[in-house]
Amino acid sequence: MNVDDLMAKAAQAAESARTLLTIGDADGACNRAYYAMFDAARAALRAVGHDVGKTHRGVLNAFNDLLVKDGPIPKEAGRLLKQAEAFRYVADYSDNAVNLADAHTMVEQAESFVMSVRSILKRPNPNHTPGVGS
Repeated sequence: MNVDDLMAKAAQAAESARTLLTIGDADGACNRAYYAMFDAARAALRAVGHDVGKTHRGVLNAFNDLLVKDGPIPKEAGRLLKQAEAFRYVADYSDNAVNLADAHTMVEQAESFVMSVRSILKRPNPNHTPGVGS
């Protein structure tokens, strides 16, 4: 998938998360919120010429190492992506459910994350990172 396709997928996942939240499906909303962030992170990595495939750990580590530590992505975004992974794990694999208030926060953070990545990708070469915005 190219950058635009991944960002479209991220936007769709964020929209799905919002829809699931409105019907009270906190676990489903957290799952889709995480995938919105995951796909946006993949798009950002692809934009700088780094393809890590689809492994969650590989994407999260590369995103942090290449784009957060000294790059154009704010450190807070890296923290939110790791937090989203933790909530998704609870939602998908734990015997416990995510509460609706936490899901609401996750969905808002995912929407913000996707918008932030989109705006960074539109910048002409932010922080001189090759491939971003081109």
